[in-house]
Amino acid sequence: LTMVNHSTPETEFVLHCVIGPEQRTYTIALLVLIYLVSLIGNLLVILVIQMNHRLHSPMYIFISTLALIDLANSTTLIPKMVADIQFEAAVVPYGACILQMYIVYNLEQMESLLLAFMALDRYVAVVYPLRYNSIITKKNVYIVVIVLPVFAFLVHSPFVVFASELSFCRTNILPYCFCEYATMVQISCNNDPKYLTLLSMVVIVLGLCPLVLIFLSYTRIVVAALKISSSDGKSKVFSTCFTHLLVVGLFYFPLLTSYILPGAGVKLSAEAYNTMVIVGNVVPPMLNPVIYSFRNKEIKNSIFKILRGKRMAPEATE
Repeated sequence: LTMVNHSTPETEFVLHCVIGPEQRTYTIALLVLIYLVSLIGNLLVILVIQMNHRLHSPMYIFISTLALIDLANSTTLIPKMVADIQFEAAVVPYGACILQMYIVYNLEQMESLLLAFMALDRYVAVVYPLRYNSIITKKNVYIVVIVLPVFAFLVHSPFVVFASELSFCRTNILPYCFCEYATMVQISCNNDPKYLTLLSMVVIVLGLCPLVLIFLSYTRIVVAALKISSSDGKSKVFSTCFTHLLVVGLFYFPLLTSYILPGAGVKLSAEAYNTMVIVGNVVPPMLNPVIYSFRNKEIKNSIFKILRGKRMAPEATE
């Protein structure tokens, strides 16, 4: 691809995924593998929870919602990235590029807030077990699930407005694997700091705050676990906390770093930026079914029943 300047700004973008020819085959194979694992894992989680009425409880509603978000995120990003890498570059209409950016930001925000609510769910279950059923009700969980996309879409609407204000008089080539707001700002001719300041503010408030809440919840869970007399019980809680925090870290830290630094005036190389955002977006959807679902006894038993062709038990009468 020849990097040429374009003088017709707001009609289309050229996505140029900065990956060397020697790494192309390996990267494509890895992305395809990640997508297939994410697709099968998250579909299986949704199917199992939907089919087993005993899993229609608050915790599993959160898990199935997370699987749905991860499925949408992987499908929005990975197939397009694979095509872009295979053909070195891809021309994307301006409107389609803005739409992809908007969808990805909304899905990231929904996952960020959902992980915080899931941490709170476990916090209440461990620290206040007798009050769990009165605090974490199905009604409250469904309200959270319904409000999440509405809130995310409203919060990220200003990015669409700001993106429409950008002028691309020098180039329309995005050195990136998919359409992304900060990269658009960096290649534009607009020097107003408001465009990246908005991004940093949203990420700090709606990214860092849920992360702090997650850490506080798991810290309190660990403190409660230390009071458990059973060594097996302690081991199980610590193992669960560690694996949950691992996948939370893989989601939050690459994305927070890549979104906050540009707004603070720190420029990252295209390779570093690509790597961080790709890791933050495509690795957690692959790991989440394993961390949150397949280690769960009820879900594992339900999967075995499906594989053996057995019917799920009917919903118990209350």
